[in-house]
Amino acid sequence: MPNRTLLIAGNWKMNNDVAEAAKLADELAQALPEVPAGVEVLVCPPTIDITTVHDRIQAAPIALGAQNVYWEAKGAFTGESSCDMLKSAGCTYCIIGHSERRDYFHETDEDQNKKAKALVAAGLVPVFCCGESLEVREAGTYVEHVVNQVKAGLEGLEITCPKQVVVAYEPIWA
Repeated sequence: MPNRTLLIAGNWKMNNDVAEAAKLADELAQALPEVPAGVEVLVCPPTIDITTVHDRIQAAPIALGAQNVYWEAKGAFTGESSCDMLKSAGCTYCIIGHSERRDYFHETDEDQNKKAKALVAAGLVPVFCCGESLEVREAGTYVEHVVNQVKAGLEGLEITCPKQVVVAYEPIWA
């Protein structure tokens, strides 16, 4: 596809302490001194590891992302990180809408929309996750379900180029 970039992303989830993250980032940077044109590599470590990973991949062609963000710029939101905080730590991407956040933390499509708008406004790229459960898949309503997630999550975004948002289809049952 013309003007498309293949994004290869790794979500480290809640794995790797700081020392392990540093070692893994060093290994990735060594293994990937360059990537082919039209390919981008992205790693999304836990928040506590972001600055450590950033320092180790700076010279490598590896982008850095966060696993979550809060849409407010500042305030009493214990445990959350703002877009500006993520940018200052070296992030250019942020995962939103992940099934684990939706399920375990009861995040809604409206929450994802607020996050997406805040990220785009800050110049960060949301990696918008969407997907269906096995129950929805077996009921045959998965296309409608995923389309509704994407519409609600990205509604009202002012996108001027396709590289401002990544949509990651990740069915929960897979």
